[in-house]
Amino acid sequence: MSSPPALDWSVDNCTIGRTLDVIGDRWTFLVLREVFQGIRRFDDLTVRTAIPRTVLTDRLRRLTDAGIVRKEPYREPGTRTRIEYRLTQKGLDLYPVLLAMQEWGNRYLADPEGAPNEFVHRGCEARVHLAMRCEQGHELTSMRNVGGRPGPGARRRVA
Repeated sequence: MSSPPALDWSVDNCTIGRTLDVIGDRWTFLVLREVFQGIRRFDDLTVRTAIPRTVLTDRLRRLTDAGIVRKEPYREPGTRTRIEYRLTQKGLDLYPVLLAMQEWGNRYLADPEGAPNEFVHRGCEARVHLAMRCEQGHELTSMRNVGGRPGPGARRRVA
C-alpha cells in the first residue's frame, strides 16, 4: 500500500496549526462566542462564561495581542474608566469559523428541542448557513467534492 502524497509535505508552516496557536482552546472560543453576541465587558464575560478571572485575563490579552479584539475605554457615570473588548476586522473574519462550529454542534449535539441560539440575517430574519464555493463559483454540497493539494507556500518534508 502506498503512502498518501500529503506525507511528502511539511506541516511546519501550516496555517491551521498557527490558527490553533492563537484561538485553539475552549476558553478562547467561549470568549469569542460572547463578544460576537455583544458581551464585551470583563465582568459580563465572567458571568456568561464562568471562566476564572485569571484565565479570562490571559485569553483577552492573547486575543488583543493577536489583533482579534481591541480595547475600547468606556465609563459609566460616577465610576472609573474601564475597558471593553471589540472585534477588529481580523476578529470579524472569524465569524464563519464560529458559525461552522455552531452548525456542527446544532446538528450533532443540540438538545431534542433544538438549538439554543441561531444566527439570522439582520435584513430579513432568515437563518444564516454556511456555503462552500470554489473560486469558479460552484457550490460544493458534499465535502467529498473537496480535496487538498500543496499550495504556493508548501515545503517538502525533510526526512
